[in-house]
Amino acid sequence: MDYRVLKHNDVFMLTDQSGNIPKDHSYGLGLYKYDTRFLSELMMKINNVPLVLLSSNARHNYESTMLLTNPHMETDGVVELWRESIEVERKRYVYEGVYYEQIKLKSYAPKRVAFDFQMQLDVDFADMFVVRGFLGGELGAEEEPETSKQQLIRTYIGKDGVKRQAVMEWNLEAQSVEEGEISFSMELGHAEEIVLSLQVKPLVGDESVRSMDPEIALEQLRKEADSWKDSHTEVKTDYAPLQRLIDRGLKDMHVLLTDVGYGNLPVAGLPWFAVPFGRDSLIAALQMLPYERGLAKGTLRTMASMQGERVDHWRDEQPGKIMHEIRYGELASTGQIPFTPYYGTIDATPLFVILFTEYIGWTGDLDLARELLPNVEAAIKWMDEYGDRDGDGFVEYHQESSKGIANQGWKDSGDSIVHRNGDFAETPIALSEVQGYVYQAKRGLASVYEALGRKEKGAVLQEEAAFLKERYEQAFYMNDVNYYAIALDGDKQQVGTITSNPGHTLWADLVSQNRMDELVAMLTGEKMFSGYGIRTMAEGEAGYNPMSYHDGSVWPHDNSIILLGMGRQGYQDAAAKVMSGLVEASQHFEYDRLPELFCGYDRDMGHPVHYPIACSPQAWAAGTPLSFTQTMLGLYPSVIDEFITLHPFLLQGMNELHVSHLKVRDGELDLSVHRREEGYQVQIHKNTTGLPVHVNGSVMPT
Repeated sequence: MDYRVLKHNDVFMLTDQSGNIPKDHSYGLGLYKYDTRFLSELMMKINNVPLVLLSSNARHNYESTMLLTNPHMETDGVVELWRESIEVERKRYVYEGVYYEQIKLKSYAPKRVAFDFQMQLDVDFADMFVVRGFLGGELGAEEEPETSKQQLIRTYIGKDGVKRQAVMEWNLEAQSVEEGEISFSMELGHAEEIVLSLQVKPLVGDESVRSMDPEIALEQLRKEADSWKDSHTEVKTDYAPLQRLIDRGLKDMHVLLTDVGYGNLPVAGLPWFAVPFGRDSLIAALQMLPYERGLAKGTLRTMASMQGERVDHWRDEQPGKIMHEIRYGELASTGQIPFTPYYGTIDATPLFVILFTEYIGWTGDLDLARELLPNVEAAIKWMDEYGDRDGDGFVEYHQESSKGIANQGWKDSGDSIVHRNGDFAETPIALSEVQGYVYQAKRGLASVYEALGRKEKGAVLQEEAAFLKERYEQAFYMNDVNYYAIALDGDKQQVGTITSNPGHTLWADLVSQNRMDELVAMLTGEKMFSGYGIRTMAEGEAGYNPMSYHDGSVWPHDNSIILLGMGRQGYQDAAAKVMSGLVEASQHFEYDRLPELFCGYDRDMGHPVHYPIACSPQAWAAGTPLSFTQTMLGLYPSVIDEFITLHPFLLQGMNELHVSHLKVRDGELDLSVHRREEGYQVQIHKNTTGLPVHVNGSVMPT
């Protein structure tokens, strides 16, 4: 990862590894809030010369530290400052709407030295979509800046009439403040140090943000991190690479949390998707259910609050539909882009129902079931009416908005749905995994209806699901390759390219039992499995490209959904193979972090190949190792179950798995799995759930 990113609630900071934001960079570095950039330049210099990076540490998600020094400075044979005379430590973090940076300058020169220290600050108030080069638009204008020896205020009045301000403050009196360059005269003796504290407040509208003592802010951040760690299920294993991956996933998920008024939910990822997303937030919350189920409640309530209410082609909105993405910047609020929110997603609506049913299965929370049932029923109605555009029993998508997204499944790039001959599929398109989500949603909701005493409504959904399963086998199975098509195109022709999408239907239990072996064999065979994970598209297909975004790369979250299905269907060896590959891959990325995606080259390369613009941290990538625990335990609760069922296994090189404070229904479960010569031994250390535990069909003693 060649950048550093920090986030707290609605504010995030993106810089290079030195902590700088160069003026004419190409990656969109900056300080952001509500899709607006409040710092477009941040440079630290000594005597107007850039510093030299020594180290850059972002091990803790809530803060990063950079160590730098000065280069040699000499003019006409006269030494102004000997190289490595001044140590510059930059410690930075974001807390409660304020960016903090503590800059400690320490002299190692043998005698007292004088030098100038400069901070170059600039603000462009650019909308995120402009920064990323997607489009321009009608924009507002900036007012005259306000300056003093310890403050610089930049103000922008947007085309939407909203005032946006960047308030920059520092603790030392500056020698000069000119055109964004703040200069300080420094003089230090040997081993003497001084701390320059910078605070930047991004303000929108009439809001005010109170800054605090920087050390107190950092201490509060550390307390939040400790509280998060103590609040969720604890997983310990003797397999160190997996332990590091799980720990990193939980830390990353914490930094990605946001509350827009309905409880915490995970935003999609940093740096470009620090907003609520339909499928991303829903899938990440699903992955987190064994660890922290409160995120599911916050995600469900947030999505319900933005559920579609009318037909609006500009936003691809329809009644009952769950949104794809919401944006808060100038272009969105002036109606120049449709993301207010935008509804161009085919899978978020069934995934909303799945998260609802899975959450009820884990918690037994029938009060929330009753609260959200109108939203869930509206989602089901959308699937049956608007989702199934032509009444053929399949849910399909078609872009209506002129500035919307053409491909509306999770593989949403323009080249992702491609026929065997290389032609791109024409819409309306019915994706294989979406039919699985619909099937799973209806069956899960049928169980909730049963728990609520409404068995007749549940029986109707079960009949509809059975019909979908029969139709899916007829329409999507390809006899010539013994595999399922990724989609049906607008002419109801199979899009026959071999991809990972049908693998999601294992989790849904949509696949015919006698064809599961073929499906799993393809997913874990040489064409699909790179050695580090399951590819999005099989090697040898016309559209295959290991460097592509969706046509041959490896996406951890894609693998995680397939893994949940393999675990549910009893394919433990296949699941272990895939998980082991992903664990190995993680060791080649900074801080053992799985990125959004990586290239699909096989292991002959000697290491996984980075994808150049992958988000990291990214919510459903962070959630991937967390889903490993559920897969290894074989734990899939249902609201109508009267017992807890486990089918455990461990990865190669792993002999122990300990799970504590696992919340199921109204209680907790503490258990451990040990590898033994005769198989796996399970011990139940605590069970306050009120439900007996069955391990591979045998009832465990209480």
